[in-house]
Amino acid sequence: MPFPDDVLAGHWGLTGADVRPHHGGMNSATWFVGHGGRRFVAKAAGGWFPGGIAVADALARCGFPSGAPVRTLDGRLTVQVGQDERLALLTFVPGAPADDPATIGATLAEVHRLLRGVTVDGEVGMDWVDPDAPHLNLRPWLRDAVAGAVRDLAAAGPLTEGLLHADPAPEAFIGGGLIDWGVAMRGPLLYDVASALMYLGGDGAALLAAYRTAGLIPAAELRTALPVLRRFRYAVQADYFARRLATGDLTGIAGAEDNERGLEDARRALHR
Repeated sequence: MPFPDDVLAGHWGLTGADVRPHHGGMNSATWFVGHGGRRFVAKAAGGWFPGGIAVADALARCGFPSGAPVRTLDGRLTVQVGQDERLALLTFVPGAPADDPATIGATLAEVHRLLRGVTVDGEVGMDWVDPDAPHLNLRPWLRDAVAGAVRDLAAAGPLTEGLLHADPAPEAFIGGGLIDWGVAMRGPLLYDVASALMYLGGDGAALLAAYRTAGLIPAAELRTALPVLRRFRYAVQADYFARRLATGDLTGIAGAEDNERGLEDARRALHR
């Protein structure tokens, strides 16, 4: 989407800002913003985005680098742009993405600790994967694999829950913090751990050791329920890319082959 004219001046008082496309998100539109020697990121997205911005704001108030929103002149975290999207002006967090699994594990543990007891407006539950969804007809294997992972999660019993990042890819661990908050999702903390492991690949021993040292999840739960959450996380990937393929959603990618690749990666993981 094109950057909405005058939104920065009208809502944040940033007249004459330098705005350049970022092309950084699969589910959003983002821009780099410069003004008066300061740097920001503007991000527009629909759906659950305002809740994620509220979580980033809560973390920033704890002193954690979260890519927090800059409030508008009248104190809002986001403003309406277009029919279904909200735009936030985010604090730019400098630095390179973390390349050390132990750092990722320790940072994720810190986030979970800081968010313990925190509630925000716009929270949603981790129940968005529908085994009866029509897009799961896209491949013969798809519905059974996704439904099985959902059943296994339901059977795992009560798990340690809290607010999640929900998509902690390595590039979001930057400047000693965790950025790119797109949803205020409440669910098993193991979902974040499983997500981080999915992105890193391998056995994740260093990440798990660091998280185990400082995190909130009991050792027994990590041991017994993590395999269930790792499988469910790949089912989420399968559901996500199948939906994008079924609807022709090319947001943030070069072409449909990227969605096909994501679905195939999920299939291989689910059939290991």
